[in-house]
Amino acid sequence: MKTLYYNGCVFGSRQEMHQAFGVEDGIFTHAGDDAALLALSWDEKVDLQGAFVCPGFNDSHMHLLNLGNTMGMCPLGDVHSLSEMLERLSAFMEKRQKDGHPWLQGRGWNQDLFTPATGMPTRAALDRVSRDVPICIVRCCGHALCVNSRALEVLGLDEDTPCPMGGTIGKDENGRLNGLFMDAAMPLVQGRLPAPTVEDMKKMLLAAMERLNSVGITSCQTDDLLCFENVPWQDVLRAYQELEAEGKMTVRVCEQSQFTTTEGLQAFFDAGYKTGTGNAWFKIGPLKMLGDGSLGARTAFLENGYADAPHEKGLALFTQQQFDEMISMAHKNGMQCAVHVIGDGVLEMVLRAYEKAFRLSPRQDHRSGLIHVQLTRQEQLEKIRELGLCVHVQTIFIDYDSHIVYQRAGEKLANTSYAFLTMQRMGIPLSNGTDCPVEDPNPFRGIQCAVTRQPLDSSLPPYRQEEGMTVSQALHTYTAAGAYDSFEEHFKGKIAPGMAADFAVLSENPLETAPEKLQHIQVQSTFLQGKKVFQRA
Repeated sequence: MKTLYYNGCVFGSRQEMHQAFGVEDGIFTHAGDDAALLALSWDEKVDLQGAFVCPGFNDSHMHLLNLGNTMGMCPLGDVHSLSEMLERLSAFMEKRQKDGHPWLQGRGWNQDLFTPATGMPTRAALDRVSRDVPICIVRCCGHALCVNSRALEVLGLDEDTPCPMGGTIGKDENGRLNGLFMDAAMPLVQGRLPAPTVEDMKKMLLAAMERLNSVGITSCQTDDLLCFENVPWQDVLRAYQELEAEGKMTVRVCEQSQFTTTEGLQAFFDAGYKTGTGNAWFKIGPLKMLGDGSLGARTAFLENGYADAPHEKGLALFTQQQFDEMISMAHKNGMQCAVHVIGDGVLEMVLRAYEKAFRLSPRQDHRSGLIHVQLTRQEQLEKIRELGLCVHVQTIFIDYDSHIVYQRAGEKLANTSYAFLTMQRMGIPLSNGTDCPVEDPNPFRGIQCAVTRQPLDSSLPPYRQEEGMTVSQALHTYTAAGAYDSFEEHFKGKIAPGMAADFAVLSENPLETAPEKLQHIQVQSTFLQGKKVFQRA
């Protein structure tokens, strides 16, 4: 079937706009002007009626399985006080108990948004919801959680529980556990929650892919292998492989494979996996490492400490030796790497590890890189370019972080950070994502922040306005740039002959939309390999 889509405003790539394009057997065959393409022979012609069409979006770093899991939890992202959060949990608990769920779980709270200011929730607050049902709620960033007293009893955690390196177990002024667990201490809780089956995970993935399709996403790079601390990575791969065999994948997935030890990584290699293993629907991408925490939780690792808490530097989740060993091992074995770095302190450690690995095992076109890259110094940007690293950023983080970056990092560091346009202009390959479910997966929220450099509600003046992108530059970060990260730039990411026919039809033209209204653009329909996978009612 040869289908022509015409009378549109088609964003072929950052350099090319078209009116029409052709699709056959899931591939773009033509892209150009209406007159030229209408003169050719087609089995079907679709009038786009002036609609804006762009390549399917590629979220370059998210957590697809965790999104599916979170969709079954109590949503806490929009609560603005501790009392509101407790009321939400109580109402949700009644429904979950009727359905027979032994735990009450929630995600999305952010104590910085609470009015009045109460700080992070504690076990005492959650005990007001229930002392009988175990409760676990995860902060929006995913780097802190809180449990109630019943959960501590069920999990067998007490004041004598040792704290792992790179983690924090919160205690009150009397030395009793206050219910808070951060970063490397979180597996003490999450590793003992009820474990999902492969079938459970398949249902989560299908729900998450449906959500992505509704916002125009046709590809994602996702960190899933350690989503559940008590589920082996082999089972996560099996869930994907079964969905692919059943023909149910509606998002192309590149797995950012997280491991924390050289033994675990070697077992992965021994099982026959490395970057590129798989196919166009599901493939293995880079080794993913979690370098530090988050800025909002004050667990991002800063070189000189926090401006508003000078005695705190945050948490580096690996030693320099561990970074060196893991990255060198992956690089030597032909594995791409991607490391979560938010603070400038952990960025320095990871850059040293990359430099050592590249010196020991030189190879071209590794496309290894960094995820987030928020707090940076100019000399670090130069080193990123020198090492040829890719950068997976989340421009949507400006929505919240612009409220706290000067407070947390101090003026000097804040004035050289979130330097996304600078990196793009330096020639550093820069792609965009949402870190979903940390943020909503809608790409236009991040596109708006990339352009305006403001919170989505415009409540603050632009943060480093000189770093604002054009809409075209921002669209590029969500399409072709992500395909480059996964070595697929010759296969997807553009509306051009020979490329996979993955595209989205939008409700408005983002090139003509007021910058502060970009977040409201909706996806009317989404196509994957030429087949419609989403249609707005």
